[in-house]
Amino acid sequence: MSPALGAVHRRRLREIWRSAGWPCRDAIEIDLLAAGLLQRRWDDAGRETLVVSDAGITLLAATLTRNRAAFDAHEALVARVAREMQRAGRIVWRGLALRAPLAGDDGGTRWATAMPDVFSIRHTTVEDYAEPVVHEIKVRRADLLADLRRPDKGAAYRALASQCWYVFSEGIATPDEVPEPYGVMLACADGRLEVARAAPRRAARVPFSVWMALARANAEPPDEDDGQAGLADADPAG
Repeated sequence: MSPALGAVHRRRLREIWRSAGWPCRDAIEIDLLAAGLLQRRWDDAGRETLVVSDAGITLLAATLTRNRAAFDAHEALVARVAREMQRAGRIVWRGLALRAPLAGDDGGTRWATAMPDVFSIRHTTVEDYAEPVVHEIKVRRADLLADLRRPDKGAAYRALASQCWYVFSEGIATPDEVPEPYGVMLACADGRLEVARAAPRRAARVPFSVWMALARANAEPPDEDDGQAGLADADPAG
C-alpha cells in the first residue's frame, strides 16, 4: 500500500533534488522510498546517498506546473484588483514590504513585516483623507486557510490600513470563514469583483515609515487600454 504523500513529501523531494542527497533517515524518506520516488545509492567507499527517481522527477514536474498555474492566476487577480482601485481614483502599489508596529507581550512594541498584495491610498493632498487600504489575494483554499492561521500577519495589515480585504476566487471558501475584521470580495468567473461583505472602516493615518516606503517604490501605472482611467471623481479635499 502506497503512503499518502503531502506537501512535506514534495518539499523534501525538492530538497534532495537540489542537494548532494545525504539521507536523513526519517519517516518522510521512508514514505518517498516506499513510493518509488527516491532511490538509494552507494559509492565505492560504501557511503549511502539518495537520488530522485524518474517517478520522482515526474511528480516534481507536475507540482511545478500546478504552482506556475497558481502563480499566474494569483498575479492576474492582483492586477484585476489593482485596476479596480485605480478606477476608484486611488493610487496603488503592489509587492510592498512595510514595517508594522504590533503590541508586544511585555507591553512594548514589536515590529512585523507586512507584504500586502495590493496597497492603495486615496488621491488626495490631505493626509487625514488618505484612507490606506490593504487587499490580500488568494486563489487556493490552502493558501487562504494558512493565512488565517497567522494572526500576526492580519494584525500587521490592520496596523497599517483603515480597511483590510480578502479577495479570493469564487468557490474556494465562504465569507463566514473569514474573520469579521476583514471585508470579503469574490472574484467571479465572468470577471466581476463582487463584495460579499464590506470591510469595517477604522480611523488610520499612514505612518511616516510607510510614506518613506511609498516614496521609494513605484506606484502602479494606469492601464493605457483602460477607458475609465482618470475618470474617477476628483477628491474634493485634494
